[in-house]
Amino acid sequence: MLITTPAGSREAVIAACRPVPEERRTVTVLFVDIVGSTRLVERLDPEDVRALQRAYFGTVASVLRRWRGVVEKYVGDAVMALFGTSGSDGLDAYRAVRAGLDIQAALERRRPAGIRLRVRVGVATGEVLLDLAGVHDGGHGAASGAVITTAARLQEHAPPGGVVVCPVTRTAVAGLVEQRPLATLTLAGKALPLDVWRVTGAAGSRPARHRVPLVGRRRELAGAADEVTRALRERRPRWISLVGPPGSGRSRLLHEVTRAVSHVDGVPVRRRVTACPPYPCGELAPLADLVRPRPDGSVADGPVADGPGSGVLAAFLAAPDDDTVAARAVVACREALLGLAADAPVVVAVDDLDRAAPALRRFLHQLHVAAGERGLPLAVVTTCGSGSADPLPTPARRIPVEPLGPLDTGRLLRHLLDRAGRPAALAARLVALVGGSPAVATAYASADPAGEPGGVPAAARRLVDARLDRLDGTHRAVLLAGAARSGPVVAASVEAMLGWPAGRAGPVLRALAAAGLLRQVTADGWAVDALVARVAAMRLSRAVRADFARRLRAAKDTAAGRVPAAGTGVPSRGAGEREVCPLGAGRSRRSGGGARPAPVPPDRPDGSDALCPVPGQPGRSGAFRAVPARPGQPVRAGPATGGATGTVADAAEWSRWRNGPASAVTAWPGQRTDPSPVVPARQERRTGPPGRVGRNRRRTGSGGQALGLAA
Repeated sequence: MLITTPAGSREAVIAACRPVPEERRTVTVLFVDIVGSTRLVERLDPEDVRALQRAYFGTVASVLRRWRGVVEKYVGDAVMALFGTSGSDGLDAYRAVRAGLDIQAALERRRPAGIRLRVRVGVATGEVLLDLAGVHDGGHGAASGAVITTAARLQEHAPPGGVVVCPVTRTAVAGLVEQRPLATLTLAGKALPLDVWRVTGAAGSRPARHRVPLVGRRRELAGAADEVTRALRERRPRWISLVGPPGSGRSRLLHEVTRAVSHVDGVPVRRRVTACPPYPCGELAPLADLVRPRPDGSVADGPVADGPGSGVLAAFLAAPDDDTVAARAVVACREALLGLAADAPVVVAVDDLDRAAPALRRFLHQLHVAAGERGLPLAVVTTCGSGSADPLPTPARRIPVEPLGPLDTGRLLRHLLDRAGRPAALAARLVALVGGSPAVATAYASADPAGEPGGVPAAARRLVDARLDRLDGTHRAVLLAGAARSGPVVAASVEAMLGWPAGRAGPVLRALAAAGLLRQVTADGWAVDALVARVAAMRLSRAVRADFARRLRAAKDTAAGRVPAAGTGVPSRGAGEREVCPLGAGRSRRSGGGARPAPVPPDRPDGSDALCPVPGQPGRSGAFRAVPARPGQPVRAGPATGGATGTVADAAEWSRWRNGPASAVTAWPGQRTDPSPVVPARQERRTGPPGRVGRNRRRTGSGGQALGLAA
């Protein structure tokens, strides 16, 4: 059976997933199945069926691998794949739909065993519980949720050779693919009818529509427009890069920059604008919009394709997705744009350059250098993500697009709410959730998110999920642990929830703050961004939440000297009581029953607890000392000893420890203290023989020292 994800060491994968082995995630599920497979295999020889299956599964698997899909299972001739299981880029639904279209095209071209295979493809998006280890090693049943059944049912209703999507997927890929309504279907097991759309292909390049006024970007707009004007007036080409995270409004700012500079010294400015779609079909396909003759605003551009290379340009404009044709037209495209700049100032604007292929970036660099050598009035304005490290040619300027402030965010929200016909008073409640992101503000204002999971709009969740998946496992685990509890995030609490040693969470918290996901509110406390906290908390399953709460409660109980909650397995004590060991602690291996109770150390005279530093190790909270053992028995050490073991050969040393005041024997969550002292005979008569549990759980020996009995 072909698996698209390589299977590695499951133990290593599980270890990498700890302490969050499963997550609730929004994924896109793709189901593909052969039309009429039963009739097909009945008339074929078994060897021909095997050859057909290999060719079919190999073709499907190669397409899914190219679009970063993970095969979850094979069901007969059907293949189920997941998109967005890890490393989400916010375009999981788009990749799944494009994979479905490419599967249809690949099977049509290949025709395995000379047979034309027609398949149905269903795509649905929804929330699942994901086994992270199972996803990494291609395990069967890694995802659980109703969306899997929905995708299978959609595939059954898809026309042969068609790709159908659910309403959630349709919204996620709006503007990126061509789609038309198919029907309103009643799927088996669904209480309500479901609107279904059929995808016919990838959408062509379309100019973005900006209907909302630009808010809070006056400084960035003025700076970029000034750089463009200087480049065109001085005939010294410049590169201006608008840098900001997705949803920051960088595309809108690019639109305003190109409109702001309409004339230079009375000469009209020609604007050539293109956008890089996600996963373009051709490496240089966006270049066609820069050289295609068309009117640009109120200024009619001349026919760029006229000239010596017009034949090559015409072939490229007819087939921009053909990389071979595009490679032959690179020089002609560059000369055409330089010819435009020789007649009038030209602004070349490219949106989402971080999505572009290296060939397009190389073309823009060469265009900028050639214009500088010829002294032409040309400016290149691009947008890219904050993490882009693509070197820029000189002279160049990066203009950061920072999040909006609270006042500007409120203004934008009120305008958006007014356009949507919703009360403007909601703006005050949404400001904290929006976090200065225009895209998130649009998502919250366009529709009531009450029907969405967790009250978070799907568009906003896609943005945050992509930010979380850019973190490594360590940083994401700290963020999830911080989102699981209310109040400031403290390093000690995070370490207790994740089972980490002291001092490990501090650097991670500071790194998250530098990334803009946390902010410091107290000397040792951090607060998670409101929207990030919601989305991160939505990822936690009930089991992980309960485990986090149990660990935190156990750590607090141990630190305060209280009795642990039931089922924690942590020896601790309640207020005014001695420690009570868990059931079965110190059982004899020979008898199999509860032997003598474990020793109970007295309270520390200074009132410190197990989370306080051990003497001799300043600043190390959670460090513990070894518990002495009987002669010849191994020493059981805690974190303070590095987990070392040894034996106690000196019987006198054991006797002094057993009969003297038990000084500072401490425990950490999950540790059992062993061995136990001998119970005096006079106390045995009152409490029963060792191993028996009486009504009186605690008795006081000589000197008022309490003795803990096995519970």
